[in-house]
Amino acid sequence: MSKLSHVDESGRASMVDVSEKPPSERIAVAEAIIAISQETFDLVIAGEIKKGDVLATARIAGIMAAKKTSELSPLCHPVMLTHVGVEFTPLAERHAFRIVASAKTMGQTGVEMEAMTAAGVAALTVYDMVKAVDKSAVIETVRLLTKSGGKSGVYEAPPPS
Repeated sequence: MSKLSHVDESGRASMVDVSEKPPSERIAVAEAIIAISQETFDLVIAGEIKKGDVLATARIAGIMAAKKTSELSPLCHPVMLTHVGVEFTPLAERHAFRIVASAKTMGQTGVEMEAMTAAGVAALTVYDMVKAVDKSAVIETVRLLTKSGGKSGVYEAPPPS
């Protein structure tokens, strides 16, 4: 098993020193799935949630969250993001939304946490926007789908089981 990268020789939490790494293009894509009631799903699709446009608000929240990742996760490096995207796919048969967030940089450390934070906060924002009509909404998944760049190379998640 590999040594954990965020632990020093004494077993204490430590931010990884990336100063010797050459900058490279780094891209990560993550997803979140939020399942809601059929009634709530229909209201979101119709744009009839009283708080406003759920998906537009969640998109902005996800983008903002990616930019704040190092403030939320204490051992993450501040990253100069060159792009963040948040897209939604309605899953009508499940009355759910699949949220896919991507993050990109040209730097010395990856953007997996930024992509996952964007997807997770977008899902939390959907919950916040619909909770008045559906407190039973469930965020089912937040996971890394792909990453490229850097020393560890390319990663592709296996299909969900």
